[in-house]
Amino acid sequence: MKPAQLRARVLAEWRGLPQTPERADRAAQVADAVGKVMASLGLKDRLKADQVISAWHEVVGEFVAKHSAPQQLKDGVLTVRVLQPTVHFELDRFWKPKILAKLKERFGSRTVRDVKFRIG
Repeated sequence: MKPAQLRARVLAEWRGLPQTPERADRAAQVADAVGKVMASLGLKDRLKADQVISAWHEVVGEFVAKHSAPQQLKDGVLTVRVLQPTVHFELDRFWKPKILAKLKERFGSRTVRDVKFRIG
């Protein structure tokens, strides 16, 4: 019999009650717990989407921001509403690679993989 087991048995006999084993420390860092909860609820993606949408004006500049508005970020695809067909054509043909590169540089290549422009 190991010394720890012997000690536990002797103490239990002396007290007349079985000694309950000590529980392991289950304390966790708050940041870890919040991160796990956010991931399980799908809120991390929503937080990133909000960050991308709020940074739209800084990323694209004032002119493009006046004529467009990001709507949603889903599965790495940012959907942007554009007011006029001519602006849609310009953004889709000429500005899209630049905008996508800036978004990937700022938020990472996994966050924004593509940008889709929609007239509306």
